[in-house]
Amino acid sequence: MGADKPRLAVTMGDPAGIGPEIAVKTFATGDIFEYASPFVIGSAEALRRAAHAAELDLDIAVAQRIEDCNSTPGRMSVLEVHPLDMDSVTIGKVSAACGEAAVRYFEASIRLAQAGSIAGVVTCPINKEAVHAAGFHGDIGHQEILARMTEAPLTATLLITDGLKVAHLSTHLSLGDAVRYVRQPILVEKLRLTSQSLERWCSRKPKIAVSALNPHGGEGGMLGREEIDEIAPAVKAAQAEGMHVVGPYPADSVFYRAIAGEFDAVLALYHDQGHIAIKVHNFEDSITATMGIPFVRTSVDHGTAFDIAGKNLANPKSLGVAMRAAIAMMNGQFS
Repeated sequence: MGADKPRLAVTMGDPAGIGPEIAVKTFATGDIFEYASPFVIGSAEALRRAAHAAELDLDIAVAQRIEDCNSTPGRMSVLEVHPLDMDSVTIGKVSAACGEAAVRYFEASIRLAQAGSIAGVVTCPINKEAVHAAGFHGDIGHQEILARMTEAPLTATLLITDGLKVAHLSTHLSLGDAVRYVRQPILVEKLRLTSQSLERWCSRKPKIAVSALNPHGGEGGMLGREEIDEIAPAVKAAQAEGMHVVGPYPADSVFYRAIAGEFDAVLALYHDQGHIAIKVHNFEDSITATMGIPFVRTSVDHGTAFDIAGKNLANPKSLGVAMRAAIAMMNGQFS
């Protein structure tokens, strides 16, 4: 690869899941190499086995240093940062060894990004149960590992699919706790993070719509006062800071309006409010991106799929979308 092309690390994820399979299928195509120099952090043996199962003619070469990574169509460079005996791994099963390997792969990519050796990271899925079994009790997933290692004061996930981008005020909270989380300072903080992230990735100020919490936007307080007491004041405060923020708009219409092109993104107020919209609209192409960290990180929007791992059934499309999105974000050309 040319030296002028930014390096992009792809972490393999859980070796017992579909991460190795979607990685080899993606690297076997040629379109991902035009604007970046991608490589994989993971297990070369796991990737070779996945390539064999998928009947792919892919040369998988271990690189000793980041400078030696030179993937091309038909050739994958792999950095091995953590020893793993694949003969002891059962594909499709939770194991502490695989959970630890997945975390170590991701930690290595973060260190490379922090050192400026790579421009971005794309992650294949890890398994939360395996990570917990490996002893990483504070690291529920990628987001928590990123927060721990970057010491970022605020991180959040942006869900992305063709024609729709959704940020979330909260994610893994019960519905009762999520409602209590709808407070003006938190809303303004999350809107600020979303606006700044999209402006950096897209090179323009985004228009962000805020979803209402209650049915029909609260009906003037008859169905709840959060819109009046917390959400509308937060929108005004964000506008006063110069952000292009509108709303709150009823959740049963705001996502449709965003898909129609009226808004660049929507701030959803709890997990399912935004995730349902993304997955109903276009789950197959959906990915995630992390806001609030000093480098680009995107990810597939699916899990380790242990039920189909090792069976040559995994669809690599989300990984290709995540890689192309990361490249666009690194160049400030994401749309």
